[in-house]
This record gives sequence, C-alpha cells and structure tokens, in this order.
Amino acid sequence: MEAITVKTPWKAHLGDVPMHLDYFQGTMFEAVEAIARKYPDGVAFDFMGRSTTYRELVRETETCAKALKTLGIREGDKVTIAMPNCPQAIYMFYAVNLVGGIASMIHPLSAEKEIEFYLKDSGAVAAITLDQFYGKFAAIRENTGISNLIITSIQDALSPAMKVGYALTEGRKIPKLPEDAPVIRWREFRALHKCGHNFRIRRKANDPAVILYSGGTTGTSKGIVLTNLNFNALGQQVIAANPMFRPGDKMLSAMPIFHGFGLGVCIHTMLSQGGRCILVPRFTPKSYAKDLVKNRCNFIAGVPTLYEALLRLNDMDGADLSCLKGVFSGGDSLSVELKKKLDKFLYDHKATIQVREGYGTTETVTACCLTPAHMYKEGSIGLPFPDTYIKIVKPGTDEELPYGEQGEIVLAGPTVMKEYMGHPEETAQTLRTHSDGLTWVYTGDLGTMDNQGFIYFKGRAKRMIVTSGYNVYPAQLENILDAHKLVQMSCVIGVPDSYKMQKVKAFVKLVPGVKPNEETKQILMEYCRKHIAKYAMPYDIAFKEDMPKTLVGKVAYRVLEEEELNALKVKR
Repeated sequence: MEAITVKTPWKAHLGDVPMHLDYFQGTMFEAVEAIARKYPDGVAFDFMGRSTTYRELVRETETCAKALKTLGIREGDKVTIAMPNCPQAIYMFYAVNLVGGIASMIHPLSAEKEIEFYLKDSGAVAAITLDQFYGKFAAIRENTGISNLIITSIQDALSPAMKVGYALTEGRKIPKLPEDAPVIRWREFRALHKCGHNFRIRRKANDPAVILYSGGTTGTSKGIVLTNLNFNALGQQVIAANPMFRPGDKMLSAMPIFHGFGLGVCIHTMLSQGGRCILVPRFTPKSYAKDLVKNRCNFIAGVPTLYEALLRLNDMDGADLSCLKGVFSGGDSLSVELKKKLDKFLYDHKATIQVREGYGTTETVTACCLTPAHMYKEGSIGLPFPDTYIKIVKPGTDEELPYGEQGEIVLAGPTVMKEYMGHPEETAQTLRTHSDGLTWVYTGDLGTMDNQGFIYFKGRAKRMIVTSGYNVYPAQLENILDAHKLVQMSCVIGVPDSYKMQKVKAFVKLVPGVKPNEETKQILMEYCRKHIAKYAMPYDIAFKEDMPKTLVGKVAYRVLEEEELNALKVKR
C-alpha cells in the first residue's frame, strides 16, 4: 500500500472548514486589540462575578505595559508569570507582549527549587505572582536574576463587595506580606504607568513571545519558545474547526494559563476571536460544575481526569447543558470507555453534542488535531487543523508508513515551536526538515492513520513496556481495564524484572462502593485473562483510593513508577 501524508483533509470531510487560512501577521496583543476595536463593549472575561469588556482589557493592558516600561523591561526581556487564571495574569501576559518582552509561564504551585530553575533557565528579569506564593519566591530570589518582583492578590481583581467577603474567608488564610518586603505591590505597580512612554514595541509574527515548560524528548524540563504566529494561528485554526462558534460565546477557562491547552485554547483563542472567558482560578469539581451551569457556557475544554471527576458529582443532577456547542478533551488520552460515559452524561443533561477528542504537543502550542463535530471514529483523535500536516513514519526516520501501520506521529504547520531554549541539540533532534521543505516535530508518540486520514493515538513511546521481548503499550491495557464496570480509572506501568526486563503492573481506582479486596482483584484478573494477551498480562493489580496527578491533571504514571522502584529497593 502506498504511504501517504495527510494534507489538511478538512475540506474533503467538512465542506464548511477551509483547507488554508490567511493568518494574522501581527502580535498576540495586536490580534486582541483588533477584536477590541470591533467589539469594544463585548465582555472579554468574567472573574468571580465581575465582567471586563474588551475596551477595558486593552486599557488595563496598556497601563501595565507602561508600568513595565518604567521598570526598564526592554525588547526581548523575559518576564515570569506565576499566576492562576485571573485578570492580572491576562493583563500582564498581553502587556509583556506589548512591550516586546517574552512571557515565561510557570505554575505557581511549583516547588521552590523548580521555580528557581525556571527563573534561572529563562533568564527572567522580573516576575509576578500572588501574595500567597511570596514565600517561595523570597526563599530563592537571591539565586536568580530577578530585579523586580510584583505581588498581587485575588482581592485586587474583585468588586468592593466581593473584596470584603474574600477578606473574611479565603483572605484570612494568606500570610500578610512583611511591610519591608522588597516587592512592588499591584497598586504601586499600576501607578508607574504615569512615567511610561514609548511603551509599544513593534514585533513581528515570527518573533519569540512565550516560553512554556515541558519534558522535551529526554524527560528533563525544557523551555519551549513559541511565537506570536504560533498562538494567533492556533486561534484561527480552532475557530475554523468549530464553525458553530459566534463572537460572545462563553468558554469555561479552567485549564491553567501556564499550560498550552489553557493559554492557547481557553484564553488566547477566545480573546483573539471575540469569545468570552469564564476565568476559573482554582479548579474543584464542584466549582467547575457550578460555573458551567450558572454561566451557561458554550464551550468547555479539559483533560480526561477533569471529566472523570465531573461524572461523579451529584451536583449535576438535573442540570441543563443544552447550552453546550463544544466539549473538548486533550492533554492525555481519552479512553473509549470514558468517552462513552461522558457522551451519555451529556445526552442525559440535554446536550446535543458529544465530546470531541483532540491531540497535540506543547511544541505546537497545544491541539493540532481534532475530531470533526459530525464524524466520530472510535479510538480516533480526529483530523489535522487547516494548514497542519501529519504523517506516520518509522520511528526516528523520515520514512512514511502505509495506512494502518503503527509508527511515530510527526507534525508540521504554523504552530510549530521556534526551539527548545538553550538546547540546540535537542531542538535538532525534535525539529527536522524533510525533502518537502517542511519542518516536522518528532513527537515521540505512536499512532496510525486510516485511509480517510483519521489519526489514532496508540501511546507514548516513552511509556512503552518491553516484557520478554514483547512491546506492551499501557494505554491499550488501560482502555481494557476502564471498560470493566467495577473500574473508574486505571494506570499501567512497567516494573523492573531480572528475567523479563519489565513486568506489567496495573493500578486501579474502583467505582464508589466497590470493596478493594482479594475477591475484587480476582474478578479483574479473570477479566484481564479474557481480554489481554498472556505476555501483556498484569502480574498484579493494586487498588488506589485516588491516582496521583500532575499539575495539569494528567495521571502521574511516573510517580507510580518511582513508588515501585523505591519499594523494590527496600525489599533488597
């Protein structure tokens, strides 16, 4: 069979989705500014009961940009933003862009040493975070090049009435900043705008604009440098793939702003296309459900664990979700069984749509492939976005494989990153130019393509278990386990073994009410024997009350691997 490359087959499958788009050639801020001129009184975002229009968003961003200029932030300077999804994070993100800086986005819940690494690795000259995280920055600041630390509070973004309520509840738990703390408080920072002149720096579409941190190909944390065009192109692609979108539509923005999915889809796509973000600073299943129903959201995006938590909520009984136009899952593989459960949940709550799975990497900002709205294939992650190219190659090579044959997923298109900051060798390993002249991202992910161009994610190469010479892919086993009525969620890992090299172990979170005893284990083991090849059979099933999660809500399989390694060392 002839090997093929999928060249954005959207038009062939979905007549109203173009194959090619004309991309905005300005900066991210300029894209939002253009929307603000078109819809000045439209609401850009809502935060804890307070709405901000596009006109106000631009005005506040310019205020922050002038203040940054007063602090001496120059073109190309790195500014670290360690914030939850709140107005100040949005203003600062676009203000850094406006003055020609590069925003380095990190999780505020990162450990002290992680924050120190991010600050030093990026070479950040300034940072902004919440008052509740000041202690971590204070502890490591001397070891970094941070000259200005801006401290804000959730209260700074609230209405007067909400401020009082917050101060009496959540605010009481936050330690007060020392009076002599060497920081710039938010009010003081904003006041600096009076001195800022010539704050608007003209930058180009292909100039670096954002740094997001990810594991890279070796597992060590790497700064992924993304451009204005990367983010603006993503916004246009997402909307092109969702023709049901209308300006003013609401997105429940719960995915964090330091993550490509949260920043690229839930924030910038919406704000660059005239949408309305419902900012969620801290995720809990209950608050998520409440915001979804109360705000009558049109779009929601999340990782599978978020949706798994939503399904268990009694608070959703009787909720009307007919407002939904799109439900997207990404960031981790969505099992067939969880999709079935979620689709039934949506149907039972009056939604007329199904969950659509996407796929992407931080090296392409986030999603670059999405299941079409009206053409689902079981197990597929869909079709590429406009101008995005996907092919399946023999791992590590440029040799394309035939339909149905498993290989490495490689990607090309306008959202491909500029580089891994400071790591030219790994950049060269990940970004490769083929004879077609395109630069391809080697994802390290395994997949197949069918003869209609649909892509199927088969697992991460780094997660492959080699047992007695056989390749076992955890995602496939997890999908089998998740299909059992007693199982709510599973995670499969490889455990070192002197004879087999690795042996397979499964961790299972049971549905509420099921007892984690030997009888349950034997029921599941018998089920596995019927559905899993002998060489891939788990040698043991361990029950977990809850799965460890990464900071973005993925199942942290590495934590389970480390626990098993430590247990083996103790035994020896």
